[in-house]
Amino acid sequence: MTLTELRYIVAVARERHFGRAAEACHVSQPTLSVAVKKLEDELDLKIFERGGSEVSVTPLGEEIVRQAQSVIEQANAIKEIAKRGKDPLAGALRLGLIYTIAPYLLPELVRHIIEHHPQMPLMLQENFTVRLLEMLRTGELDCAILAEPFPDAGLAVAPLYDEPFMVAVPQHHALAQLREVSAEALKAETMLLLGNGHCFRDHVLEVCPEFARFSSDAEGIRKSFEGSSLETIKHMVAAGMGVTVVPQLSVPRDAPEHLRFVPFSAPVPSRRVVLAWRRSFTRYEAIAALRNAVHACALPGIQLVRA
Repeated sequence: MTLTELRYIVAVARERHFGRAAEACHVSQPTLSVAVKKLEDELDLKIFERGGSEVSVTPLGEEIVRQAQSVIEQANAIKEIAKRGKDPLAGALRLGLIYTIAPYLLPELVRHIIEHHPQMPLMLQENFTVRLLEMLRTGELDCAILAEPFPDAGLAVAPLYDEPFMVAVPQHHALAQLREVSAEALKAETMLLLGNGHCFRDHVLEVCPEFARFSSDAEGIRKSFEGSSLETIKHMVAAGMGVTVVPQLSVPRDAPEHLRFVPFSAPVPSRRVVLAWRRSFTRYEAIAALRNAVHACALPGIQLVRA
C-alpha cells in the first residue's frame, strides 16, 4: 500500500469516474485503474462498484477513503511542519466561499492578503454551502467562509462577523420613503428570491416564511421569482419587478439609480458568518492570519465577532 494508491482512491471517490480521476492525478487511466485494483486485491475487498457511467463507493470503501484522506493529510502535515520552521504562512491556502459572500468580501480580503501575506496566496472556490462542505471533507479545500447554520460536518469553526439584512426596493416604491421596514410589511409585496441551493434563500424565508409555499394560481406564481445571483435580482428590483432582501455587504456604498436600500426595523434579521476548516488541518497560523485579515477589512454595518 502506497500514498500514491491512496491518492488514487480518494480521487476516484471524489470524481466518481476513473477517467476524470486519472486526469486529476495526471496519470493515464490504465495506470490508475491497475493501481486501484492492486489495492483492492491487497485488502481483499471492493472499494468501488463499477457499472454504468458512474462509479459508486461501497460502504466499507467509504471508510477506507476517509482513512486514506486522513493518511494523506498526515503525510502532507510532515511537509507543513518543515515549512512552518522557515515560515508558518508559506504556501497557498485553498479557500471556499458561498456565492452571497464572495463578491462582496473578496476584493478587499485579497488585497489585504497580497499586501501583508504575499507568501500565502489564496486559491479561491465560489460555490454552494453543500458543495463547499463536501470539498472540505475530501481535502479539496483547506477552509471555507460560510453562513450559519449548516450541517454539522465535524469541522472546527471560528466566528467572523454578524451581518444584518436590508430590503432592496425600486426607487419610487412606497417602502423607499420609509426610514425602516418591518418583515410584516413585506407580506404584501412581490418577493424576488435566490434559487434553491443558496443558503441565503433559506435566511430570507425565515424572515418572510409566507413565501416558502407559493399558491398554484397565477397570482401566487406572479409573487415569486428565483434568480441565480443577488446582482441579477437587484437589477430586476430596480426594473420594478418586486422587492428583495439582501445582506448588508452587498449594499453598494453609492446607491445605484432606480434602487433604494431600507433597513429593517427591530428585531433586525441577520446571519452569522464563520470560518470553517477540518480539525486535521495543521496550518493554524494560516487560519489565524486569514481570520485577522477578514477582521482588518472595512466592513460597513457589520458587527465583527472576535471571540
